[in-house]
Amino acid sequence: MLRFVSGALAGPVGGAVARAALRALQGDPRLERTNFRGRTVTLAGGPALALGATAGAVVHRPEHAAATAIAGLGSGAVGLYDDLVGGRPEHAAKGFRGHVGALREGRVTSGLVKIAGVGAAGLAAAALLPRRRKVDVLLGAGVIAGAANLFNLLDLRPGRALKAGLVAGTPLGASGPLGAASALLPADLGEEIMLGDAGANALGALLGTAYTARTGTFGRLVALAGIAALTAASERVSFTKVIEGNPLLNRLDQWGRRPLDAPEAGPDPEGDADERKPRKPSPYPRG
Repeated sequence: MLRFVSGALAGPVGGAVARAALRALQGDPRLERTNFRGRTVTLAGGPALALGATAGAVVHRPEHAAATAIAGLGSGAVGLYDDLVGGRPEHAAKGFRGHVGALREGRVTSGLVKIAGVGAAGLAAAALLPRRRKVDVLLGAGVIAGAANLFNLLDLRPGRALKAGLVAGTPLGASGPLGAASALLPADLGEEIMLGDAGANALGALLGTAYTARTGTFGRLVALAGIAALTAASERVSFTKVIEGNPLLNRLDQWGRRPLDAPEAGPDPEGDADERKPRKPSPYPRG
């Protein structure tokens, strides 16, 4: 009975916390970015999702509260750090090899901090879950950290990562992340917010934790192999091109999004005010 009640409450709690966090963070100029269409969006969706999804997940499975909090908040925190400072010249690097190369030069990039932080959060969360044999902990850590990275790779268009989270989270019964994702999906599709590394990493890590908590050695091994294969494929194939080339996937990806030819906001009353405002990096690259 208690499990049923906590499951029923998890979704509304996740959604409510996500919406409250978004309201509190919106308007912070440090979180503003310009997307691929030239619209100004806010990164507030990332920490809002991390907080809401984690809170809901803790309510749903309080026996896994420590593992859940470490996975969701830890991955979200290092992702937010990368979102905020990753565009600075001293943190410039591309891919894992680029970050390692920067370290050899004596530079610790925000991307490397994120990689290490997500890995550490995954390892700590896996160690706190059932099945604590070394092999199970290592496999679980790989699933959690790998899922965090995979969702980050999906977050290239409005709503894509959240839709993937809803699809993956439903069979897992991950009520907390589902509630938070559902609450923020309209704003993401409307290009008002973006998840950034904070939201995408946290969502993936929480779903990875939910999966790891339900599986043993074989299940974790299968999931890790699948995640590794998809991650390796992303180095050679554009997920966006694959999605656009598949009619069903493309229709699901486009569902709810603003059409590419949708009119933008009206002209600035001060004429060329937007031309004077410095542009920040696009949160949704054209890849």
